[in-house]
Amino acid sequence: MSTPVVLETSLAGLPVRRGKVRDIYDLGSRLLLVSTDRISAFDWVLPTAIPQKGCLLTQIASFWFGLLKEPNHLITIDVLEMDLPPGVDRGPLAGRSTLCRKTEVVPIECVVRGYLAGSGWKEYQQSGTVCGIKLPPGLAESAQLPEPIFTPATKAETGHDENIPFEQMVEIVGEEVSEELRRRSLDIFQRGSEYARRRGIIIADTKFEFGRIDEEIILIDEVLTPDSSRFWPADQYEVGRGQPSFDKQFVRDWLSNTDWDKNSPPPALPDEIVANTRKKYVEAYERLTGREFAD
Repeated sequence: MSTPVVLETSLAGLPVRRGKVRDIYDLGSRLLLVSTDRISAFDWVLPTAIPQKGCLLTQIASFWFGLLKEPNHLITIDVLEMDLPPGVDRGPLAGRSTLCRKTEVVPIECVVRGYLAGSGWKEYQQSGTVCGIKLPPGLAESAQLPEPIFTPATKAETGHDENIPFEQMVEIVGEEVSEELRRRSLDIFQRGSEYARRRGIIIADTKFEFGRIDEEIILIDEVLTPDSSRFWPADQYEVGRGQPSFDKQFVRDWLSNTDWDKNSPPPALPDEIVANTRKKYVEAYERLTGREFAD
C-alpha cells in the first residue's frame, strides 16, 4: 500500500516506554501518547503494520472523550497546541498523538460485556458463567445478555490480563473505588452503546482504564475504540454464530487459520488482510463520527 506507516517514533531527549501499540513519552506532569500503526494479536506485536491505524484510534478516542463528557485525561490531540521541547519534529506525530494529564493508574482493567462472545462464550459453554457470573441457561453465541456485566481484570505488562472476581478487585483498590468504577464503567458503556447502535454499530464488549489525580478518578488511555472493544455491524448481527466485526478480530481469524503456533514470532500479514483491516477501522471511524476520514 502507498499510505506510509509509523512503526516507531523517537523524540530526542525525551524518556520513552513502548507498549504493544503506543510510544509513551514522559513530559513531567503530562504524557505524550503516540499511537503507532503497530497491531498486536495473541499477545504478539505483528511484523506488519496497518497504515494510519494510530491516527484512527487516536481520533476515535478523542471523539468519544468529547461526546461522553466523562472526566478524562485528554488535553489535546492537536500537535500545534502541544508544548513540546524545541526541535521536536511534529510531522510524524500529527493525527496520532494525545497530550494528556499524568495520573496514578488504577491497576484494574474495567471490562464490560453486553453480549456473549470470545472467551466469555467459551466459559459459558463449559460452566454457564462468564468470569464467574452466573447467566441464564440456553443462551446462544453472540446473544445479548439480559443486562451488561462488569468483569474486572488485573492489568498485565506482558501476556494476558487475568479476570478476577469483583471481591478481589475490592481487596486490591478498596470497596469505595471498586463500586465507583463499576458504576461508571456500566454507565459509560450504556451511553456509548446507545449512541453507536444509532450509527449502525453494536459494541459487544469493551474495557476502560481509570487514573487518579489527587482525589479525582478520571477516564484515561483510550475509550471505545476498535482496539479496546468488540464492534459488530448491526445490520449483519445474527444470534448463534460469530459476528463480522470492525475490530482486529479479522486479523485474529486469519492468524488462527495459519499454521502459526502462537509461541514463535508471528507471520507477516498479506496485503489483502492489511487493506481489509484498515478499511474496517476507517468504516468504524466514519460511522461513529459522521465524518470522512482524510488520508
